Amino acid sequence: MSKSTTEPVQPLSTEQLSATTLLRFATAGSVDDGKSTLVGRLLHDSKSVLTDQLEAVERVSQDRGQDAPDLALLTDGLRAEREQGITIDVAYRYFATARRRFILADTPGHVQYTRNMVTGASTADLAVVLVDARNGVIEQTRRHAAVAALLRVPHVVLAVNKMDLVAYEEKVFAKIAEEFTAYASELGVPEITAIPISALAGDNVVEPSSNMDWYGGPTVLEHLETVPVSHDLSTCHARLPVQYVIRPQTAEHPDYRGYAGQIAAGAFRVGESVTVLPSGRSSKITGIDLLGTAVDVAWTPQSVTLLLEDDIDISRGDLLVPSGDTPPTSQDIEATVCHVADTALTVGQRVLLKHTTRTVKAIVKEIPSRLTLDDLSQHPEPGQLVANDIGRVKVRTAEPLALDAYADSRRTGSFLLIDPADGTTLAAGMAGDAFAEAAEAVAETVAPADDEGWDF
Repeated sequence: MSKSTTEPVQPLSTEQLSATTLLRFATAGSVDDGKSTLVGRLLHDSKSVLTDQLEAVERVSQDRGQDAPDLALLTDGLRAEREQGITIDVAYRYFATARRRFILADTPGHVQYTRNMVTGASTADLAVVLVDARNGVIEQTRRHAAVAALLRVPHVVLAVNKMDLVAYEEKVFAKIAEEFTAYASELGVPEITAIPISALAGDNVVEPSSNMDWYGGPTVLEHLETVPVSHDLSTCHARLPVQYVIRPQTAEHPDYRGYAGQIAAGAFRVGESVTVLPSGRSSKITGIDLLGTAVDVAWTPQSVTLLLEDDIDISRGDLLVPSGDTPPTSQDIEATVCHVADTALTVGQRVLLKHTTRTVKAIVKEIPSRLTLDDLSQHPEPGQLVANDIGRVKVRTAEPLALDAYADSRRTGSFLLIDPADGTTLAAGMAGDAFAEAAEAVAETVAPADDEGWDF
């Protein structure tokens, strides 16, 4: 990233340093593995539940004839969830301890709600994958591990739950931990921590368990409080997707022209040379407005307005980047996608591709492979992807786009494929290579010609 010659790099401010105390994490796992109970136990034992919330849970539990409060009700807020005893929607909860602040996403376990797990984990720094100690690693466990790996979640915790139902046997935990670790490591997950727990009884959730003296590692909360979270802004590729062009044209500001948006990554400084993509035109930052105040430097995720030295054509959907750190622009996108719609994604299908603030027409030119979760092999040329499939796609867009590799930037390397007919989200895409290296060996085929106006 290019740096201004007129502005020295400043140390992190108090606001920047405080960001390192925030951990975003998601829970995942198969149906009835105990995700909501774990989250409820975590909130309850860390004293993060309001009195009226706990009283409401106690009343509902008593009405059901339960002796103890059902802590899963703290997160299962939908009526259908409480009636069925399952999680359907992503439940977000905010809590804090003396050591760190947390934003957690309790995601569904049912296969048909895997799309919601993608939503919850897309911004997570850590994923907690639960496994029922009685069942071990199953297909949905592997699917959630694959999604976490594809989304580049840097830390994964394997929580082997319901240890009380297997007599707290160490060998049961060790077998599951070994199988999952081998699988997740093959996917490329950089860090895996296995913890034996009983969410219902509270073993190793917040307090260490006296029933598993053979385990000497951290509790779930202890690990969440101490896991390193990197917010090194200096190494990020600076990116600002333009959301709005501000031109007041008032007597006070007759010539004001600012380009507003939320900084997706990195930092921008006054005096820095920037390039507008996809046009490729360059200018220099003459000012940065933040909440009505002029500043010399701004960083992610601040919402700012940049003022440029030259009057050049910039509109919503353009991307401002440092001139020395420009991503390539292309109309041919190859990516890994998680298909989230009930309708299939097929070769030749017309879609809309939404990348940051830019939405363009596109055609699915090829689906080279679909991932087989059992052994991580690639099924070549499947022809389509159905709900919850993970596969490689090649897309041709009507206009050039500037995408980073998802491995370099989770914000500017991701996109959505949308049905142009009704606006339904079809797939969540991650540009560049994923863990599916076998897909690269699949021979390219020629996509069928399009004669209805969307052949790019």
